[in-house]
Amino acid sequence: MITCKQASQFISNSLDRPLTLRERLTLKLHLLLCKYCKRFNQQLIAIHIVIKQSIASIENDQSITMPTAAKERLAAVVKMTDQ
Repeated sequence: MITCKQASQFISNSLDRPLTLRERLTLKLHLLLCKYCKRFNQQLIAIHIVIKQSIASIENDQSITMPTAAKERLAAVVKMTDQ
């Protein structure tokens, strides 16, 4: 059984890269037993979704009155942190 600290690391890593089969199974087992890590996982997924939606909104919003180059730089920085 992994600790909550290890589970949170797996959860965070899962946003950056695919987890190995062993990591996924270990994490799933932990999430079945730990309501706090399950909640943390749900919150992180929700934040990730909101960030992705915000990127799309910023890129497509013509009402934002900043130079196009600045909008592109901001979107690129956010995308870099998303990868």
